Amino acid sequence: MTTAHPRASLVARRRRRAATAGFHLGAGALALLWLLPIALVVVTSLRSFDDIAAHGLGSVPRSFTLGNFRQAWVDGGQQRALVNSLLVTVPCVLVTLALAAMAAFGLSRFEMPFRRSVLLLMLGGNLLPPQILLIPVSKLSELMGVYDTLPALVGVQIGFGVGFYVFVLHGFMRAIPVEIQQAAVIDGAGPWQIFRRIILPLTRPALAALSALSFTWIFNDLLWAITVLRSDTKMPITAALIGLQGQYVSMWNVIAAGSVIAAVPTVAVFLRFQRHFVAGLNLGAVK
Repeated sequence: MTTAHPRASLVARRRRRAATAGFHLGAGALALLWLLPIALVVVTSLRSFDDIAAHGLGSVPRSFTLGNFRQAWVDGGQQRALVNSLLVTVPCVLVTLALAAMAAFGLSRFEMPFRRSVLLLMLGGNLLPPQILLIPVSKLSELMGVYDTLPALVGVQIGFGVGFYVFVLHGFMRAIPVEIQQAAVIDGAGPWQIFRRIILPLTRPALAALSALSFTWIFNDLLWAITVLRSDTKMPITAALIGLQGQYVSMWNVIAAGSVIAAVPTVAVFLRFQRHFVAGLNLGAVK
């Protein structure tokens, strides 16, 4: 017994080390496999057309140029498309989260008739596939006289996003102890003061996580953009990438440069809100 126990412990340690090494090797291989297409796009965006045409898309780069970004930015219309995307995305994120936070506050902190039915109705609306609503939304925007305008796209994004955000924020706000609200009421605080000074600061991790998610979803959306917009000058950057592909059919370096430009804002937002984003996800996991 005195010799078998150390040997078993040694075998167990070797197995744990082998399992740890296998996990790191597998995770590293998956990470490299996931990063490979992104690295290929970035490298392609920095190569010249002659280099790619002479040696192939997957060959070792023999040239370096930033002219592809200028060509996609100026000649390909990426500058105008990026401005359109920001004009749609930033107001949508701010207005949607503001409306969702106020609605979630009312539904989670006050006794209201049919509040559960209202919440389930909002959640059910988000479970509908958007493809079945493309034609009704397009016709409705025409009847309202806002078809082919950026405000039409802003309205559609707000309408289809607010239900999901209300559902998420409702769960976070319900977890806040009711004693905090009762203490504020005793001190003379009204509903607006409770919402602005107590509930909203405590919900900051969830709001930050939803801000990053909603910015990414709206900025990368293509379906609703091509549903309510028609003019090329009003298209966001995702739709402009399709036009860039048609304009530069064989110039993969310019198309890759346009893709990198389109990805920069979402990456910047994620890096800026990364800490709050992880905190929001962990808070949701603990609940």
